[in-house]
Amino acid sequence: MDSEPSAPSPNPKPNLPPPTNAVISSKPNLPPPTNAVISSKPKQRDLLTHLEAYLAKRDGVDKLLKICRYAAKLIVASSILPSDPNLSHRLKSFESSVGVSRKAFRLGKFVQDLNALRNARVDSTSELILSIIAYGSEGLYFFIEQFVWLAKTGLIDPKRSRILTKISAYAELGGYFGSVAMKFRDLRVIVEEEGCLKSSIEIEGLRGDDFGEKEIKLGKLREKKLIKRFSILQDFADGLMALDDILDGNAPFSTPIVLSSAGLLSALISTHKNWVSC
Repeated sequence: MDSEPSAPSPNPKPNLPPPTNAVISSKPNLPPPTNAVISSKPKQRDLLTHLEAYLAKRDGVDKLLKICRYAAKLIVASSILPSDPNLSHRLKSFESSVGVSRKAFRLGKFVQDLNALRNARVDSTSELILSIIAYGSEGLYFFIEQFVWLAKTGLIDPKRSRILTKISAYAELGGYFGSVAMKFRDLRVIVEEEGCLKSSIEIEGLRGDDFGEKEIKLGKLREKKLIKRFSILQDFADGLMALDDILDGNAPFSTPIVLSSAGLLSALISTHKNWVSC
């Protein structure tokens, strides 16, 4: 005898997964926001580690010596110390010795400019000319400075030091001219990019992550613009001293106070740039 089919349940329940599990499985596997923020921040080095990295660079030690040299020149020129001929003589001897020591740090430095000229990206004839003037002149300056150092140390006849110094000064001034022209060009590009980014933020009224990223980028552009302006000021200060060497100290600005202040300003700016970059 066939059995009768069982009666269907009055309230059939569909076979659905538990609601709690369904909700959990629908969420993307994102890392916790707090951990993501922490991992995105660069780990800051302590002062001694940063100082070690700075002093490991040739330019780092060179600029510290430059600060010492022009600080000594400024002290002697300003006569802020008691009138002691012996102390003044020692400071002048210290300044002269540091100047010779700095030239030793320029051995082979012209190769850096040769590589910069070889790897320079130029889009026009004018950019090519500026690159040749900037990197070529500076490379020639560092190359001649090697022989100036040898003349001052006595290995080469000191009589040739004067003509070598003159050639070095002309090359140095040409390098600063090209460098300032290139930095003004770069500064104009930075200002234009900053203006476009500010307009984008104001017009679009960005919110959320996109807004934060653009604000960070805007801050970096402002910092880059400030460093570029300081770099131009440094080139002007160094160019002033190179022009003084060309004119044999007969320029209207050829006073110990002006030249030592320009040298100290240049040293402080370059020290800050090297400290930030290392």
